[in-house]
Amino acid sequence: MSEEAHILVVDDDSRLRTLLSRYLSENGFRVSTAAHAAEARDKMRFVQPDALVLDVMMPGESGLSLTASLRAENAAMPVLMLTARGAPEDRIAGFESGADDYLGKPFEPRELLLRLRAMLRRAAASVPVVVSGPIRLGKLEFDTGRAELRGMQGPIHLTGGESALLAALAARPNEVLSREDLAASLEMDESGERAIDVQVTRLRRKIEADPREPRFLHTVRGRGYVLKPGI
Repeated sequence: MSEEAHILVVDDDSRLRTLLSRYLSENGFRVSTAAHAAEARDKMRFVQPDALVLDVMMPGESGLSLTASLRAENAAMPVLMLTARGAPEDRIAGFESGADDYLGKPFEPRELLLRLRAMLRRAAASVPVVVSGPIRLGKLEFDTGRAELRGMQGPIHLTGGESALLAALAARPNEVLSREDLAASLEMDESGERAIDVQVTRLRRKIEADPREPRFLHTVRGRGYVLKPGI
């Protein structure tokens, strides 16, 4: 992971923007800032950041809405959400909108740095695989080497988190993997186990004909998840 990655910090708190801009710059990142979602959109018209650090509650468009909109546009850049609201349902809302990680305020800058680096590694690095060649999921094909999902009409967009999760499952097909194992392989902390459930739900919408009756990505009650490739 290059320490010259470009980070866009979006927060209406000018003091926090200044602090994060200085801290991330001192740690080798290029940093741009925006005070609200509209300004962030303006900047992303001209430059594509490698990751977003994004406040949830802002004047105008919220961070949740901005993230969901970016995902709908197939933007795959990692998103780290910041919020003063740390209830489980708030974290789930963040992950459901497409965020890759979630950090409650107040936070230690060092923790934000570590989470940001982990997100960028997941986005940039291939997940080691045990199997070689593509994995068939009905009419879809997942290239384990390139972590790319393709259908009859071409590539199917996956976010960085969805791609990393599918690659981790495809590395050990027909083997039940616990939420803890998956969170560890994706370099998430213990709170990431809830995020795995959200990522699984989103991934099923892309690989299953009927996400409510999955053929390929199964839940094993009390144990975790298993990917069962097939035609």
